[in-house]
Amino acid sequence: MNGLKADLHEVSALMKAHPAPKCDVLLCPPATLLAGMSMTTAGQIAVGAQDCHMQASGAHTGDISAQMIADAGGSHVILGHSERRADHGETDDQVRAKTEAAIAAGLTAVVCVGETEAQRDAGETLAVIGSQLKGSLPDRATGANCVIAYEPVWAIGTGRTPTLEQIAEVHDFMREQLIGHFGSEGDAMRLLYGGSVKPGNAGEIFAVSNVDGALVGGASLKAADFGAIIAALEAS
Repeated sequence: MNGLKADLHEVSALMKAHPAPKCDVLLCPPATLLAGMSMTTAGQIAVGAQDCHMQASGAHTGDISAQMIADAGGSHVILGHSERRADHGETDDQVRAKTEAAIAAGLTAVVCVGETEAQRDAGETLAVIGSQLKGSLPDRATGANCVIAYEPVWAIGTGRTPTLEQIAEVHDFMREQLIGHFGSEGDAMRLLYGGSVKPGNAGEIFAVSNVDGALVGGASLKAADFGAIIAALEAS
C-alpha cells in the first residue's frame, strides 16, 4: 500500500536507467496505479497487480478480477502474499482458486509461499512450504503461467535475511517438489526469493542454487535501489 501518481517519475527514472534490461522486470503497484503505470511503461517493463478475486465478476465490492487487471494493462498478479494470508486469512484453497482465475484470464500468477518465525524455529519450514505448494497451485500450472516466490515471513521488511544455505535448502526443496508434481513444467517454473532483498545482498542471493530472481519489497520503491537489484541479476 505504497505509491501515488506523483511517484510514477520513479518508473520513468528506472526505464531511463535500464532501457533494455537483460532480465524480466515486473512492477506490481496498487490497483489505483495499474493503468497509469501500464501506459508509462508501454511494454518496456511488465506491470501486474497485488491480488485478484477468484470470480470473474459479480457483487464483490472493493475487489478486482483478473480480467480487470488484464484490461488495465497488467500481465501478472501476485497471489497468496504472506500479508494477504495473515491480514485477510487467505487459505491455500483460496489462493489456488485465485490462481485458476488468473490463468483463465491470461495472466501469469506469482504465487507466494513462506513460513513464520515460529514455524522456522519449530523445524517445520519444509513441511509448511510443501503443504502451501501442494494446496496453492492448480494442476494446470505451468512454467509459462506460474512463478513461485519464497518469502520467509520473518524476513519481510525486518532487515533480517536467511542464510544463503537456508535459502538454498528451501529453493532446492521447492524445485524437487515442483518437478515431482508437474514434471518438466515444474522444472520450468521460475523461483523467486523475497524477504529484505536489497542492493547490498542481491548479488549473493542470485548466486544461490535455484534462485531465478527476486520478489522485492521496500527496495522497489526507489528507482536507484531497484535498478541496482536489476543490475545484480543481469550480472549473475
